[in-house]
Amino acid sequence: MPDLKPARAMAAASTSRMPDESADYRRARTELLAEEIELRRQIARVAAQRRALPPGPIARDYRLRDQDGREIGLADLFGRHDTLFTYFWMFGPDRARPCPMCTAFLGSIDIPARDIEQRLSIAVLSRSPVARQIAFARERGWRNLRFYETIGDDFARDFGALDEDGDEGAAVIVWRRDGDEVRLFWAAEGGAETADPGTDPSLAPDPVPLWNILDLTPAGRAPDWYPSLDYPA
Repeated sequence: MPDLKPARAMAAASTSRMPDESADYRRARTELLAEEIELRRQIARVAAQRRALPPGPIARDYRLRDQDGREIGLADLFGRHDTLFTYFWMFGPDRARPCPMCTAFLGSIDIPARDIEQRLSIAVLSRSPVARQIAFARERGWRNLRFYETIGDDFARDFGALDEDGDEGAAVIVWRRDGDEVRLFWAAEGGAETADPGTDPSLAPDPVPLWNILDLTPAGRAPDWYPSLDYPA
């Protein structure tokens, strides 16, 4: 990374001013701007460190079923790209409705999926039949995501999305095609053991816009509030 100007100096040089702001507000806002610049740089450093990971393990021959009922393999999900983003969501056959948190995330990427897929492929996986997943997707107005049913539970168990008691979790995994092989590039890790006190485990940066918007507000992320599948009119 090239030499960077100190964040505090950059913040102090900013000419942004808000109407009728007080000196106290400007002083605190300039301090915050310096932290925001440092955070932006930290995000860039983490992304570079992620890209520099050594080759991951070769993927097992996970089998899936597409919307036409065909049995396919993980390699078939790449399409024209050499990178694949998979999201395993909590909508197993025993759930009456899918996880609201998973739903909030998938809803946030359905429209930009067309843009994202200019660079990589996206696939949404679940233990439920594809028709059931698509029916819910249409209920939510989603049109761009592709859904697949995992055949058997090896995938879910291997990536911590299904425990011995049958409880489901979500899994965010990025794959890389290496010739005729598929390799793991990166997978979200951690759970309760990596969460700070009073918080839920989350990725950094968090890919869910919902939480990023709330972080910009006075109340922030209320510890006792989570998205729902339905709200009163």
